Amino acid sequence: MPSVEVEGLVKFYADRVAVDQISFSTREGEVFGLLGPNGAGKTTTLNILCTLLQPDAGLVHVAGFDVNKQADQAKSAIGYVPQELSLFPSLSAWDNLAFFGRIYRMDESDLRLRIPEVLDLVGLRARASDRVKTFSGGMKRRLNIAVGLIHRPKVLLLDEPTVGVDPQSRNFIFEHVELLKAQGMTVIYTTHYMEEAERLCDRVAIMDEGKILAMDSTANLLSLLGGGLIYVAFEKPIAELLPDLEALPFVRNASQDSPQSEPVPIQQRAKIETQDANRTLLALIEYCLAQQLRITSLQVMEPNLESVFLHLTNKQLRD
Repeated sequence: MPSVEVEGLVKFYADRVAVDQISFSTREGEVFGLLGPNGAGKTTTLNILCTLLQPDAGLVHVAGFDVNKQADQAKSAIGYVPQELSLFPSLSAWDNLAFFGRIYRMDESDLRLRIPEVLDLVGLRARASDRVKTFSGGMKRRLNIAVGLIHRPKVLLLDEPTVGVDPQSRNFIFEHVELLKAQGMTVIYTTHYMEEAERLCDRVAIMDEGKILAMDSTANLLSLLGGGLIYVAFEKPIAELLPDLEALPFVRNASQDSPQSEPVPIQQRAKIETQDANRTLLALIEYCLAQQLRITSLQVMEPNLESVFLHLTNKQLRD
């Protein structure tokens, strides 16, 4: 049975569709990524999964429980780590964990055993008695993850967990997501950093404007681009050059690009999908020299999730 099942999920804010008919499922021991820019619908999706928001349509099951009809049972299976820190600064790390453990109705004897375990997991055992307001940003993030783990959930929801943290804490978070996966936990991980999704996620759903545009393993998503993309603009209109560009070595497809918020006029830029970006680039330069064509802009993108996002949306992932 899937650990999370989402079918036809819809959420409106006034007249704006924040989540638009999305569906996906996850397996035990899988890190599933929701990748997209701010405003794509990632956080809204997580808020519905953890019962903070009611959907306007669709079904959501976590650990077999309907999050609308069986909210209490679903909550017990979910650990939620929001993007905004959810901690009490004047309390110690230990007391924060004790407070949230009691919210999950853990008994005192279990809490006394569990709190040291999660503090060890996030590397904060030595700071257990210190007030959270004395912690660095990265330490607060790690304690926030410990709060999400205190009640031994089956599914952990991580919403942009590395925003604003130092490189050391960022790597620490990566290592512990990988550890939780190895222990069989399902992790749903939202991010707008493509390198995080490439490192951590077994599968990725690319989101924009509330929709899932593509969903697959990282390797399969990268295969959409073959050997990469070349964006090139000339002084003359591109339409008459497309047959020649498509005939260049290792080119899969050449088309007129429709960039958003680009200074280059639309009719002058081509998008070339290649099997080998470097070899195609050499052939393109030779072609331009032979035809005395002046290139006004050139961008070469190797296959990665950011270039896949650009390919699907004509927008930069970090917009």
